[in-house]
Amino acid sequence: MSDAVLEVEDLRVHYLTRFGTRVQAVDGVSFSLKEGEILGIAGESGCGKTTLVSGCMGLYIPPLHHTSGDVRIAGKSIIGMSLEQNRKEVLGRRISMIPQGALNSLNPTRKIKDLATDMILSHDESADKRDIYERLRERFERIGLDAAHVLNAYPVQLPAGTKQRVVIGISTLLNPKVVVADEPTSALDVSTQKAVIRLLFDLMDQGIIASMLFITHELPLLRHVSSRIAVMYAGEIVELGTTEQVIFDPRQPYTKALMGSMLSAEPGQRDRKPVAIEGAPPNLAVPIKGCRFAERCPSVRPDCKETKQVIRLVAGREVRCQYAS
Repeated sequence: MSDAVLEVEDLRVHYLTRFGTRVQAVDGVSFSLKEGEILGIAGESGCGKTTLVSGCMGLYIPPLHHTSGDVRIAGKSIIGMSLEQNRKEVLGRRISMIPQGALNSLNPTRKIKDLATDMILSHDESADKRDIYERLRERFERIGLDAAHVLNAYPVQLPAGTKQRVVIGISTLLNPKVVVADEPTSALDVSTQKAVIRLLFDLMDQGIIASMLFITHELPLLRHVSSRIAVMYAGEIVELGTTEQVIFDPRQPYTKALMGSMLSAEPGQRDRKPVAIEGAPPNLAVPIKGCRFAERCPSVRPDCKETKQVIRLVAGREVRCQYAS
């Protein structure tokens, strides 16, 4: 039996446009996540990170559709579940999300205690509201909030850092096996980013969160967050290895280009000038015959545009490039 809390096997997810065109936004993605592990998923905007997250959570809401493949949480597949069953049995309990744009995810017309209470009642309709309030008070104080003030406040009355903590608190109330953090620091200043990341680490240390997927377009940030990194491009994972391997010794051309396009404070890289990646990602509504990065790759060869690239083991990590070494 696998010891992974999350297993994604050859997952394919597509959007169906109103004209009947299929856009294969996630194409053949496989990875696993063990208990206590943080897996970073990186790539430029539009590469399929957030769509992959929706697929991992079973949130197939049109125009998003499941094409093929499987997702298992604690050994149980969530594919084929109705949205109602998924919301009751999976979301919040087995897997939960800290959404992208978390600061705007709170209803401004309702108090924090009402939002959090609704979340608990949606999974346990028989819960006593007095017990719920005590549970909220204990959890919010544990994550460093003034529970009496915050629970009775409206979101607009709270600063950005506090609202982010509130979202994290609500997302983890049911102690999920896996938390998906979808760019949780993108709208925050540097000091608040550090506090949020520290909070996520504390929740893992306390056993409230078992494991985490950390989604970001800032690859260097994952140096301080994750134990492994998966790099996505045009709906595929192109490199998957340890954080040290991917940050300091990338082997796939896109991973190299992505690292080279970013400012980095890492030793030996501080004086390096970032170099833009020329061109744009391919149109996923059109079938792609060869390598998806071929049109932008600085080391492209003639057969790259004709031969589909598959994942293979290179220098101890998974790489999608037949010429990587």
